[in-house]
Amino acid sequence: MRRWYRNLDISTLLIWIALCACGLVAIYSSTHGEAQEFLLTTVQNSFGRQRLWLMISTVALVTILSVPMRLLVRMVPWIYLATIGFLILALVIGREVGGARSWVYFGPIGFQSSELAKVGGLFMAAFVLASHRKEKSILPTAAIAAGALILPALLIILQNDLGTALVFVGLIPVLALCGGVPLRIVGLLILFPVAGYLTILSWPVALGFTVLVGIIAWYGTHSRSWVAAGVIASAMTIGVANFALQYVLQPHQVARIVSFSNPEADEYRANVGFHLVQSKAALGSGGWFGLGFRQGTQTQGRYIPEQSTDFVFSVIGEEWGFIGGILVLLLFAALMLRLLWLARAIDHPFGNLVVAGVAGIFLIHVCVNIGMVLGLLPVIGIPLPFLSYGGSALLTNTTLLGLALACYMRRAEFSLYV
Repeated sequence: MRRWYRNLDISTLLIWIALCACGLVAIYSSTHGEAQEFLLTTVQNSFGRQRLWLMISTVALVTILSVPMRLLVRMVPWIYLATIGFLILALVIGREVGGARSWVYFGPIGFQSSELAKVGGLFMAAFVLASHRKEKSILPTAAIAAGALILPALLIILQNDLGTALVFVGLIPVLALCGGVPLRIVGLLILFPVAGYLTILSWPVALGFTVLVGIIAWYGTHSRSWVAAGVIASAMTIGVANFALQYVLQPHQVARIVSFSNPEADEYRANVGFHLVQSKAALGSGGWFGLGFRQGTQTQGRYIPEQSTDFVFSVIGEEWGFIGGILVLLLFAALMLRLLWLARAIDHPFGNLVVAGVAGIFLIHVCVNIGMVLGLLPVIGIPLPFLSYGGSALLTNTTLLGLALACYMRRAEFSLYV
């Protein structure tokens, strides 16, 4: 009898280990003072708690790899229902942490419901797309799959966690592209975040983008209906984004979103803009090779807010330098490319979509987080996978990676059970 781990992709596993190791080193440096010894056994500090969560995540990874694919697929609807229930539970009895009411505590242990929901949302969307793959038109099925992602996103918005909700929205075009939705429609889906981003930067730029969309749509399709669809979608997004900034979002959310374009302005520099100013200072002081482990002036002086979580890459940039930062980004690139290779090796659409979706989630997290640190995107509180401090995020990301590895490792079972 072949052992279950014979088909395990070791390359992906080694990249995961390397990223987790980098995260532990960065977290220790950014929180030094809470613990005085690198190998301290206590879990009463950030570094110790992260090691504990890494052990829990490793157990979860091994457990997922041990579960037959037939059982995983049968559990998809129940996992999704549990996800929605957990999000609702957080709205009722959850605690507010960092402005978001998404934490549910069981004794001393807290779980961030919005993070754990990524597993259920991805699973259900992939399940819907794969289950209706033989229908003549993919669009009705794609709409249902998008709804499976939008529902938890709306609940997460009610929890005041806009950053995590955007991950669900960003996953829609990824799964649509991999699920066989026509490229024209995928392009329309991508228009929404781009137009919204440009609205924040400048109204004239956003309007110019709308005109550009119309020109590209005409030369690409020579269809008036697609030109109209592109222009209308872009214009609607600009209007909705402006309405949300003025009437929907809370003042601190608006300040976070708007301040990234000019963090040194007087109204932002002392509060939300302070994150970006200190982050850029840390990255700039690192130079090519960094200041050395626990030698960063910004990091050790605690000048970078959230330096062990959302801005952990600033710690890496200051202490490891440009070269160290590039090496970390290359690890992420290698991970996502490897996941895409695994996805292509799976013939069944469910496994293919799950693995591609995991790569998409990691890509969204990395791009948005690095964009925040560099001041290219608003500060919306998205952690860097496997590097940022946070037990729920580490457990969720490791679970997602485990699901991707399981789909590849047990790809032969899809034809039998799925």
